Amino acid sequence: MASPDQPSSDTAAALAGDLGTLIAQFKRRLRDEASAGDLTVSQLLALSRLDRDGSMTVTELARAEGMRPQSMGATVAVLEAAGLVGGAPDPADGRRTILYLTPACREMIRAGRAARHDWLSHAIDKKLSTAEQQQLAAAAVLLRRLLET
Repeated sequence: MASPDQPSSDTAAALAGDLGTLIAQFKRRLRDEASAGDLTVSQLLALSRLDRDGSMTVTELARAEGMRPQSMGATVAVLEAAGLVGGAPDPADGRRTILYLTPACREMIRAGRAARHDWLSHAIDKKLSTAEQQQLAAAAVLLRRLLET
């Protein structure tokens, strides 16, 4: 039997389901607030990976995203045509092309982050009381603990 300090596994399973659904909805809402135009999820993931990990080849990008290099090549071609990704010869091996984010893409990412932050900050300020904001801060601490491995 679970003690008051230790919830039952049924409670944990139900909470896990609720949190999973809420997090997915939250991610969609944040993505909508950033308004990345008509980019597909694969294109957004590729841009995010280049932003997070830095320049890399199509093959490295495909491997990092769990895609076939041919599929990633098609994704990158669209991003290049849109002016979001550029390529330069690898100084160590001129046969390879190193992909990088263009200044226009970096600005799009910066603006998207600012839009998401502004939406969330405004929603917290307008929809939650001071006590609820404190509860949310406590919940954030718990969510961080769940991420610790």
